[in-house]
Amino acid sequence: MGIERQYHNAKKGPLSPEDLRAVQLIQLEMLAEVDRICRLHHINYVMIGGTMLGAVRHQGYIPWDDDADIGLLREEYERFREACATDLDTDRFYFQDIRATPGYRWGYGKIRRKNTYFLREGQAHMPYESGVFIDIFPFDNVPDGKLAEKIHNLHCTIIRKILWSEVGKKTDKNPILRGLYWLLSLIPLRMISNHLHRFADKWNRKNSQRVRTITFPAPDRYSEGKNEWFQQVAEYAFENLILFGHRDYDAYLKHKFGDYWTLPPENKRKSHPVAYYKLLDE
Repeated sequence: MGIERQYHNAKKGPLSPEDLRAVQLIQLEMLAEVDRICRLHHINYVMIGGTMLGAVRHQGYIPWDDDADIGLLREEYERFREACATDLDTDRFYFQDIRATPGYRWGYGKIRRKNTYFLREGQAHMPYESGVFIDIFPFDNVPDGKLAEKIHNLHCTIIRKILWSEVGKKTDKNPILRGLYWLLSLIPLRMISNHLHRFADKWNRKNSQRVRTITFPAPDRYSEGKNEWFQQVAEYAFENLILFGHRDYDAYLKHKFGDYWTLPPENKRKSHPVAYYKLLDE
């Protein structure tokens, strides 16, 4: 069923300024729900990326940002998955990840808002619901030592490309790469999902100073940052909410963004590309 027939009243992207703010307000509902579940079950989480930067620099959303990101160490992520099965407000939200959702090909989870639609470009053929979302990232250990981390990063890249192949075989501009992605897409999803989790478990059984999300490009020496940054947390105002973030926010944000107090030039202040969207009450 085509997008236009399935969502006959969906708008075509990009987001208008008014709709960008509406998306942010919907995401605030989901952030509040994640915080509620984590506090209820004593699950340790932090805001990450632009969400953490927004909390520090703007006390809320970066004005042009259309997503929100939460990070948990793997053990906490697994506890969060279990808590969602019993305590998520399923009248309003649903949880997705590679083990919970058939055809889902990302190595991290999402909380989505029911009765909405938010389709990233090139993903109309993906066989799962696509409501407005926030990302829930698990973080796994990165081995210490330069050679070990380079091999680990290569392994992560291969896993990520296999998962991306279902999109890449249709969207990559290079016909040779489209063909390669087509071949990679023939690898059974269950096989790569099982491999991903065995790979993560192998390194999480070992001590490590740094962590990353396996299926997301990692900056600065292949890691998202120090393990301790995800364990030592503090509360921060984020819009009308009080959410948890890195206690040493300065070290994390410098690692992630460099001079994070300086706003990017206006031509860099962009939202993610969205193909079609439908918000609440539309």
